[in-house]
Amino acid sequence: MAKARHSRFDCSPGCSVEAAIALIDGKWKSVILFHLMSGTLRFNALRRHIPGVTQRMLTNQLRELEEDGLIIRTVYAVVPPKVEYSLSPLGESMIPILTALKAWGDANIGRFGKPEIDDADEKRAA
Repeated sequence: MAKARHSRFDCSPGCSVEAAIALIDGKWKSVILFHLMSGTLRFNALRRHIPGVTQRMLTNQLRELEEDGLIIRTVYAVVPPKVEYSLSPLGESMIPILTALKAWGDANIGRFGKPEIDDADEKRAA
């Protein structure tokens, strides 16, 4: 059974935050939007930018972003098929949010990333 997408929000305090997060709640959606901030990209270019994503997951996340109006999918009638993805005006309105998320992540990544082990620690552990 498919997950219900974007059910009605209850308009309690914070429901607008819930609505905004619901649009980018997929594992790779924010990352896709971030890479599209630099301009139009084709599917394989996105895959190269996001090496941890599977083809199926990238396809699903792109479809959901398109359904939600955050990206534009342009198909060119050529052989082989050419498909490009770019931010829609609604997606472009998220640029300040994505930029702020990146700045916060850059400032705090040390708190959440894997701890770095220096050579001395590795020798002691062995």
